[in-house]
Amino acid sequence: MTMNPTELKGALEAIIYAADEPATLDQIANAVGEEKQAVRAALDEMIASYAGEDRGVEIRAVAGGYKFYTKPQHHDVVRRFIKSLRPPLRLTMPALETLAVISYRQPVTGPEIQEIRGVNVSGVIKTLLEKRLITTAGRKAVIGRPILYRTSKEFLMRFGLSDLDELPSLKEFEQLARAALGSDEGIAPIEPATESLDAANAPDAGDIVPAAAASSSEGSEVPRPAPLESSPTRSETEQESGRTKEESAS
Repeated sequence: MTMNPTELKGALEAIIYAADEPATLDQIANAVGEEKQAVRAALDEMIASYAGEDRGVEIRAVAGGYKFYTKPQHHDVVRRFIKSLRPPLRLTMPALETLAVISYRQPVTGPEIQEIRGVNVSGVIKTLLEKRLITTAGRKAVIGRPILYRTSKEFLMRFGLSDLDELPSLKEFEQLARAALGSDEGIAPIEPATESLDAANAPDAGDIVPAAAASSSEGSEVPRPAPLESSPTRSETEQESGRTKEESAS
């Protein structure tokens, strides 16, 4: 199957628009029956075309695929419109602080998160799992084999990141949290990797605007993963949360 350039771009536009998650190059190429090289070239041309000032949306390479996003200059009006339709994804400050720990220390265990934050985090971890912002990442190869947690593809999508190398600095994270809260309350320090970021280039954090919100830019290095074993089941995750609660109570 061979399409002319106009037909191919139209097909790619339709696929990316219809996809709930970022469409990968392999998925798109298989759907249109064209070589990946031709599809990539067409996508590059489309990205350049959508970059024009007369376009309100753009195509971004995010989380290993391609997805439409509104342009930054239109975010305020889009947010007002979205808020009139449905509530945004809301996070409490404890949830946002826990998400920050997981983001910068991943993969990390529940006990490690609890040690950093100094409070029981089992309920917050459950909330972040339910919102699909984090996921399990196997078990750490230490005594007790605690469950490891990491950020998810949904996290990348919500924050407009293509990969974890684009995580924002903790300083940005805290500043935006204070602005959203309307107070001087900040995120507890978690000693992340060295930060060297440009906040002006940070992509939008989507509709995460609760007790805090986040923005992103190029920057902080993500620590190397700890040794992993097989991923735990849902029941094992619940058991782990129960043990964390018991340890905190004692």
